[in-house]
Amino acid sequence: MNIETKCLHAGYTPKNTEPRVVPIVQSTTYVYDSTDDVAAVFDDPTKSLIYSRFENPTVMAVEEKIAALEGGIGAMCTSSGQAASLCSLLNILQAGDSFISTTTIYGGTVNLFAVTLKKLGIECIFVDPDASEEEIKAAFKPNTKAVFGETIANPALTVFDIEKFAKITHENEVPLIVDNTFPTPILCRPIEHGADIVIHSTSKYMDGHAVQVGGVIVDAGTFNWANGKFPEFTEPDESYHGIVYTQTYGKAAYIIKARMQLMRDFGCYPSAQSAFYLNLGLETLSIRMKQYCENAKIVSEYLEANDKVESVNYPGLKSNKYHALAEKYLPMGCSGVISFVIKGGRNAAVKFMDSLKLASNEVHVADIRTCVLHPASATHRQLTDEQLAAAGINGGMIRLSVGLENINDILDDLKNAFAALD
Repeated sequence: MNIETKCLHAGYTPKNTEPRVVPIVQSTTYVYDSTDDVAAVFDDPTKSLIYSRFENPTVMAVEEKIAALEGGIGAMCTSSGQAASLCSLLNILQAGDSFISTTTIYGGTVNLFAVTLKKLGIECIFVDPDASEEEIKAAFKPNTKAVFGETIANPALTVFDIEKFAKITHENEVPLIVDNTFPTPILCRPIEHGADIVIHSTSKYMDGHAVQVGGVIVDAGTFNWANGKFPEFTEPDESYHGIVYTQTYGKAAYIIKARMQLMRDFGCYPSAQSAFYLNLGLETLSIRMKQYCENAKIVSEYLEANDKVESVNYPGLKSNKYHALAEKYLPMGCSGVISFVIKGGRNAAVKFMDSLKLASNEVHVADIRTCVLHPASATHRQLTDEQLAAAGINGGMIRLSVGLENINDILDDLKNAFAALD
């Protein structure tokens, strides 16, 4: 089944008796035939459903679809992209452990890694995404348990060299986690390049319509959790009847442990209604991603030729430093997000944005509608000047998320806003 067809079907083998759309199972609770049946599912939650705090038929249909799109063996949806980032790591790490992350990641994730996880006794070691193999290897410590990066960073738009990091990560016998939010599996499938775990903020392109917040974790099923570094996978879990995840669930040990431990305790699971909306977005994902890329390429070339623009950052441009990596990992396009620095700094950026009529000034990205944001004032506001510089954020930088409107209307809006700077 090709990727376009997978977008349209919740399961692998659609039947004539299946509903045309994924049904909304609006229930917190499930009924069993006997007390023994209830006991059996609490012994092994994979046998049936327990409670909608961590599993629901509607959500599970979407999880199956996303796992198929990414080429993974299983997935777990979460209530937000941040929850997916958090759970993907807490499923591996505990107090006293460390992990490595590239510096050019979403500002909220920087805060999660550098501040919140630090309070839990987990250290994040930041490395430059362009660091040499020797520099990356030097960042590892004996307690380092994972590596994290974004395929296309938000909003720095650096392209993560997945294969380079995967090679080093696997040499150190730890998993590689890749946030694939901006490309989606339509433009890039990180598992095919060595990623062990893939996460998304489904609020972005997967949803596409800004109607629900969500996230997802996809397990490739490729990592050897029994290599001696992860005893929580190979020793009995006393909080769940002494289950040994690698013995009982094999290649699916990671994703099932995430559900049985973290989702059970945190309950950061999306509602059936949210999953229904997400599925509608997934059904048009392959078509939308192609159009986002086409529109963004035209807009990026217009901005690059504009004398009021200091610089344009879009990996799809031949002049971009990450263009070669983009051609390798993103041959179909680089999504619809562009960042550019306007001449005149912060004040000029604000005036330009306030002069736009079609594009919305909002704290969102990857919508069907064109939108803009000033990262230094919003998503990255909590960062210090040093952290802003490390994340590639300039005071005059504007993040432009090109939508699906007619390309001439988008360009006219930009031209009128530039004219307001005269």
